[in-house]
Amino acid sequence: MLLLRLLPLLATTLGAPLLQETPGQRCGLSRYRFLPPQELRAVKRMKEQFEDIMLLSDHRCHTKLFYRKWNPAELSVPDRVMLAEAELDLAISMLELPAAPTFAETRQRPLDFLAQAQEDLRSCMATEAPHQPSRRLRNWLQKLQTAKETETTSCLEASVILYIFKVLNDLQCAALGEQCS
Repeated sequence: MLLLRLLPLLATTLGAPLLQETPGQRCGLSRYRFLPPQELRAVKRMKEQFEDIMLLSDHRCHTKLFYRKWNPAELSVPDRVMLAEAELDLAISMLELPAAPTFAETRQRPLDFLAQAQEDLRSCMATEAPHQPSRRLRNWLQKLQTAKETETTSCLEASVILYIFKVLNDLQCAALGEQCS
């Protein structure tokens, strides 16, 4: 018991925090370390329904937006947060597009989940010191911006939905902080 009372004093004396938090823990991203099964099922249902719809239309893309030669675990933690935020921003904007009533209903739960995650990420980014993205991330962000300007909306929508689990994995990696591998 005495040791517990002395820990803050010891930490102050040493000039460093005794228990270091990762950015994900400090700003509330820890809830995304393990994604809720009900949310994953809702995303899976949405993706499967979209794949059925997609058979009837053309969603060709010139840009392989979610193809990267690097793994998000290779990025710094602040870069991972920026990556997840950029992907969520694209995903949400595509899922908010007008859709057939049945698909609009199916996508609502994943959309709500992603919007909450984006809000949490943005609040984390607001509390952190400004960060300059690495060259890898900067190049990918430029590729994303170019795709937004040159690709069709249907291409971007298809890319997001078909690779939605990659977006969720990147969110999870950002939440895991240094523990992401």
